[in-house]
Amino acid sequence: MGLQAWGIELGGVEVWLLLGSAALLAGFVDAVVGGGGLVQVPALFGTLPSASAASLLGTAKLSSIAGTTLAAWRYLRSVRLDGVAVLGAVLGAALTAWAGAAVVSLLPRDWADPLILLLLVGVGAVTLRRRAMGLDHSPRWSGRAAWWPAFLTGSAIGFYDGFLGPGTGTLLMFIFVRAFRYDFLHASAISKLVNWVTNCSALAFFIPAGQVIWALGMLMAVCNVGGAWLGTRMAVRGGSGLVRRVFIGVLLVMIARMAWVVAQRWMG
Repeated sequence: MGLQAWGIELGGVEVWLLLGSAALLAGFVDAVVGGGGLVQVPALFGTLPSASAASLLGTAKLSSIAGTTLAAWRYLRSVRLDGVAVLGAVLGAALTAWAGAAVVSLLPRDWADPLILLLLVGVGAVTLRRRAMGLDHSPRWSGRAAWWPAFLTGSAIGFYDGFLGPGTGTLLMFIFVRAFRYDFLHASAISKLVNWVTNCSALAFFIPAGQVIWALGMLMAVCNVGGAWLGTRMAVRGGSGLVRRVFIGVLLVMIARMAWVVAQRWMG
């Protein structure tokens, strides 16, 4: 017999085990390169069809922010970051995430997925072509000079996260590797801090609206933290070379998924 809460059928123990496992894997992937939503969100939508989309997204955000908090803390302890760049990117993201969420409700969604697909293909092409990119940490800007580039980057990615969403962490890592000349390890570290802020902004909407399944969200949060711990441990030990390989793998999966979504829409 399945569990119920707030009129939502939450499934049996096997469903909770599946979602806990998905959260564990999502936390691991998110901690290394981002993209954990590719695992966690489809798992929620596929196993809880009676729940609203908003409640599932709110539950996913609750799970994600737990793992992102641990990942950000571990990266801060292990990787030395430019404080000015961090502050600029975080502040920019905090100021624009809500704006993106407000705009998306005013525009049709049909055109968004092809745009996301084009962005991801472009990122993949540049990353594969430049094999040495992201292996050496030689920042283009540091100290005060990093403020405006980081602020503008955070503003753009915060707006994108609220407006479109998929691939936010991956795109942010790419920008810091390509434009800022960070290695993949440092880019992953700073992206976790920015992602934490955007997750907080999303939860600031979902929680007051009552769009979080708390019991399930807390279980998934614990599992997500476990995955994040494993992911950051592997990333710090493996260095930028390992992070780059995982980055490419996740990117290819994201491209395949978005291509499938776009193809299904066109054929339908």
